[in-house]
Amino acid sequence: MKKLAVILAAGSLALAVPAFAHEGMDMPMDHGSMKHDGGMMAMGKMIHQGTVDGVKASFHAIDIKEKMAKMGMKETHHLMVMFTDAKTGKMLSNGEVMIKVMGPDKSEQVKTLMGMEGGFGADFTMPRKGKYGIMCKFKLDGKVRSTKFWYTVK
Repeated sequence: MKKLAVILAAGSLALAVPAFAHEGMDMPMDHGSMKHDGGMMAMGKMIHQGTVDGVKASFHAIDIKEKMAKMGMKETHHLMVMFTDAKTGKMLSNGEVMIKVMGPDKSEQVKTLMGMEGGFGADFTMPRKGKYGIMCKFKLDGKVRSTKFWYTVK
């Protein structure tokens, strides 16, 4: 049943925002195999946490540069976000999530995040050292919210 919910959520994302369909869906990376003591979130480092209109958003990043390079791919970071109700702590895993990454060179990437392990994630290319602007727009419980922050690649 949980897999069906993830499939339906991913399908609704693709239908709701076709212009920003996930660009890495056909890549040969098995996100499920990356589980480690609590799943992918445990593998990544926390890069931002904040609360917007009663929803707590926790952002994590995993450096995937070496693994992707071995497969001939350019993506360098896997960004993930998990949402919880700020009052109850209940996980919110049904919704639509988009992230825009603005590089230090003013390059932009916009991707729809796929539902995975109760959160949402996608792969991005952040090859240069410096500050990246991360802007996230998400629709949970019928309400659209957004947040933004800086992430520094060292």
